[in-house]
Amino acid sequence: MSLLVVGSVALDSVETPFGKVEDAVGGSAMYFSTSASYYTNVSLVAVIGKDFPQAPVDFLKSRNVDLNGLHTSDGDTFRWKGEYGYDLNEAVTLDTQLNVFSDFEPVLTEEYKKSDVVFLANIDPTLQLQVLDQVEDPKFVACDTMNLWINTKLDELKRVLARVDMAVINEGEARMLSGESNMVQAAQKIMELGPKFVVIKRGEYGALLFTPDDVFFAPAYPLEAVFDPTGAGDTFAGGLLGYLASQMTFNSQTMRMATVVGCVMASFCVEKFSYENLQDLDYKKIKSRFEKFQNLTSFDSLGEL
Repeated sequence: MSLLVVGSVALDSVETPFGKVEDAVGGSAMYFSTSASYYTNVSLVAVIGKDFPQAPVDFLKSRNVDLNGLHTSDGDTFRWKGEYGYDLNEAVTLDTQLNVFSDFEPVLTEEYKKSDVVFLANIDPTLQLQVLDQVEDPKFVACDTMNLWINTKLDELKRVLARVDMAVINEGEARMLSGESNMVQAAQKIMELGPKFVVIKRGEYGALLFTPDDVFFAPAYPLEAVFDPTGAGDTFAGGLLGYLASQMTFNSQTMRMATVVGCVMASFCVEKFSYENLQDLDYKKIKSRFEKFQNLTSFDSLGEL
């Protein structure tokens, strides 16, 4: 099995009520590939500037992430600056500098074109379409998007949605894209655009999975300390798609399990700034957190009503 992600690698400056960081490593492809690498082989397509530090590149190599698609261009790396209030579900963007990302053109190697599973991270739908035109026969394709593209490139986004198997978006984006306030109705409208599966990320409230047959809810793990939600959604997607790629089955049962795995991985991400808390995970830590999720949601043994 092979999993391809096309997205951004960035340097983020983030302030929350619990601290702040300057030029911390971030970007959708960074969080996604780190998370997914605990489950399967990942190939990454993105662009960085010559100012990007070497340590995170070495870390991805240590996780066996294929970086043949990570290109270094003259100029500075994509930068994002944002802050969160005590409502950590939504960031306020203070500054965005596209830098080398403004000229990003995803070109896939012959090997990447044969990827089994593809994740189109939160980038311009025009670029997502370029990737879809290059991959040859993927078994499963998922995409993310954001309010900017819904507002400015809706036609292109709809063309993407018509060609993917799964859409992974947050609540606000689901409402904006569908025109529906109710999440069940919103998911149904989005599925009518093409995706067979819709996952709606709900931040500290978990995630909803919609399939052609049913609906599944996975909670977020109640943590004592949440420092930084930046990248949690991409970490969630990495766990979700990483697990699916490891199983290479896409039925309702596997989708449910993958959604829980996504929530497990996201719960690690938010406990520290940047991707710091994702770096030293192992099977034992992940399995322990998964078992806590199981205990959190299980009530079969409580008896009958």
